[in-house]
Amino acid sequence: MTISLHQLSDPTVRAFVTALNANDRAALFDVLAPGATMSDDGSDRDVRDWLDREVFSSNGHMDVESEADGGRALVADYRNDTWGAMRTAWRFTVDGGKVSRFETGQA
Repeated sequence: MTISLHQLSDPTVRAFVTALNANDRAALFDVLAPGATMSDDGSDRDVRDWLDREVFSSNGHMDVESEADGGRALVADYRNDTWGAMRTAWRFTVDGGKVSRFETGQA
């Protein structure tokens, strides 16, 4: 069972997932704080390069299964054209209405 986007509790995380699923580069980068950081399976990555490879050029999409920590921790089925589908965990740090860090990895 998935949670619809409009039901996600944290408005900043909701904007991130909505932009990601729409493959909307401008909206996704707009929700990121300047200097935002991220990690994938515990390894820090360059945010822009990672998003280009794992989301924009490969049609990334999240179907959120559950949320915790006020909507800043998600479990989602994530799929893209490169890796197919996998169950993933996402954690977001939000400062001033912007995502300053996100961490993702297999759940």
